[in-house]
Amino acid sequence: MTDRTLPLPDLPQPARGRVVGTAKGYTPPAAPASKARRTRPVRPPAPRPTPPGPPPPSDDAGGRPTPARVPGLQPRLRPRILASVVAVLALWGVWATWDTLVVSERGQRADQLALEGAVNGKGVLWELAEPVLGVVSNTFVGLGLAVAVILALARGRWWLAAQVAILVAGSNLTTQLLKHAVLDRPALLDVPRADINTLPSGHTTVAASVAAGLLIAVPRRWRPVVAVAGAAYTAATGVSTLIGQWHRPSDVVAAVLVVLAWSAGVCALSSPSSLDEPQAGLGRGAGLGRSALEPGTSGVVGLLLLGTAATGALAIGALGSVRGYGWGLPFGGDLTAYMGGMLGVIAVTLASFALLLVVRQSTARP
Repeated sequence: MTDRTLPLPDLPQPARGRVVGTAKGYTPPAAPASKARRTRPVRPPAPRPTPPGPPPPSDDAGGRPTPARVPGLQPRLRPRILASVVAVLALWGVWATWDTLVVSERGQRADQLALEGAVNGKGVLWELAEPVLGVVSNTFVGLGLAVAVILALARGRWWLAAQVAILVAGSNLTTQLLKHAVLDRPALLDVPRADINTLPSGHTTVAASVAAGLLIAVPRRWRPVVAVAGAAYTAATGVSTLIGQWHRPSDVVAAVLVVLAWSAGVCALSSPSSLDEPQAGLGRGAGLGRSALEPGTSGVVGLLLLGTAATGALAIGALGSVRGYGWGLPFGGDLTAYMGGMLGVIAVTLASFALLLVVRQSTARP
């Protein structure tokens, strides 16, 4: 008989994690999940507090603030000194032109010969010159001034708009004061209206002041193009007054120099509103040489000065021939003076706009 009270024998148990047997439907135990490494969460940087009120006005569609709202950004001193020097030299040039070609008998004779020489070929040239002079009017001054001011205001430059208005108004007012109240013309020659002063030319002042105002108002990259176009239009207007026998060469030269003096003067009074947007390669502290001007500006200035040298040399030679010294030309005295006067007007205009471009680009560089 079997004793039921005896304990059962211990049977071997299967090891944990091993599959024992082939019972159908058996699922092996899953491996224990590894503990994830605990990492400390990174806090994002706290946003900077924005000042109350509307955002500062921007100069372009990209939303960049205008230089007037950039703290500590001020016009540099050396370019403003350069602009002041150019303004003083231009004013001296107006006086020197009057003293050389109006006060002296030789100067009046050369100036008068240029006026009389315009009779040669006037019929053909006047057909080209008359439409150019017909554009110049009070309406033209108003439209040109309005365009320049609107360009400045559209860029958020209030003082720049004021500079343009001061330039145009001051140049034309100065021309009228010099012509009718300050300067005189001594009657040194036996010619009609010998004692009536016509220096400076009002038509040339209008054309040059509008062109200079646009040059100051447009953005930096457009100024070389405007300088070339403005010089061409101003020279065409001045030469047209010679063709029509409205003015003598000295009148036109003085008008261009009056505009240059006012243009350089307002550039010398630049404010943060007159500065350009900062650009790569135009860091502060650079001089007035290659590092201060872009290749496009330097190239245009070089071309204008090259034209100045060529036309100026011919003009000086013609003036010397008329006044009795230097080399002579195989033409009559009046035609030589006429050609020399036209070349002199072109030379002074090209040089003035080259200087104005350098002054504006250097004073506007932040």
